[in-house]
Amino acid sequence: MDHRPVTRPNSFIFTLYGDMVHRLAGDGALWIGGLIRLMAAFGVSSQAVRQAVSRMSRQGWLTARRDGNRAFYMVTARGRRRIEELSPRIYGPVIEWDGRWRLLTYAVGEAQRQGRERLRKELAALGWAQLSSSTWISPSNALEAARQAAEATVALSATDLFEAEYRGPRSDRALLERCWNVDSIAAAYREFVSRYRPRFDLEIARGELSDEGAFVERLWLVHDYRKFAYLDPGLPSELLPAHWPGTAAAALFREYYAALEKKSQRYFHLCSRLTNGGEHKSVEASRPCRNA
Repeated sequence: MDHRPVTRPNSFIFTLYGDMVHRLAGDGALWIGGLIRLMAAFGVSSQAVRQAVSRMSRQGWLTARRDGNRAFYMVTARGRRRIEELSPRIYGPVIEWDGRWRLLTYAVGEAQRQGRERLRKELAALGWAQLSSSTWISPSNALEAARQAAEATVALSATDLFEAEYRGPRSDRALLERCWNVDSIAAAYREFVSRYRPRFDLEIARGELSDEGAFVERLWLVHDYRKFAYLDPGLPSELLPAHWPGTAAAALFREYYAALEKKSQRYFHLCSRLTNGGEHKSVEASRPCRNA
């Protein structure tokens, strides 16, 4: 089981919501005590969970509803949009490139500097890269997500959106290498494979992970692979070097995820049943759930 410390609880909680919590029946809400119990499996204290949830609520990622004296948290509409934007880049399927680039340009003055910086962060989170100081580019069909980012940060009227083919003077591959650091992305993919391949092989051979261990492993797997959504927006395979390590990383992610799914879901639903249902009073919120 992975015993790395969780250094950014709010980011890790978003991974948990994006991968599992938002799919719960009903409104996809989880009692704060249940979240504390689930995060205890990663060594995160109840205070750190409460602080992270409060911060995420202020930032517009989570919202709360109350049931008696209990607070339940679910993702906001903004949070669901981000999950829907990231999910295809994490879980697939791979979409073939149509040969066209999407561009966003903006004219935002210093009076809106903060909004401009927020737009840049949103575009980077969507996998876009800078072509010039005020022009961003993506090979994926992400114009609608960019449009929403502009509306939420500056103003749509301050931007222009394009879909176009590149006509030189360089090649499409040279354009890609100008905007994305292909070598560093490849190194990150190789590091991911190096970390998870031995663990996948061991679990396939022996199946020794407990339900809790599989849950912890699954969340770390998704959390680590989710980072590639910010590095690689689905760079076209025909523009990448031969034997691109991203292909092996994607295959490993999906195979290991499938191998962990049954055990991890069993653990997660046990905790959800104990915390969201009528049995919560008999279980301490700070104690990790154990195998059924």
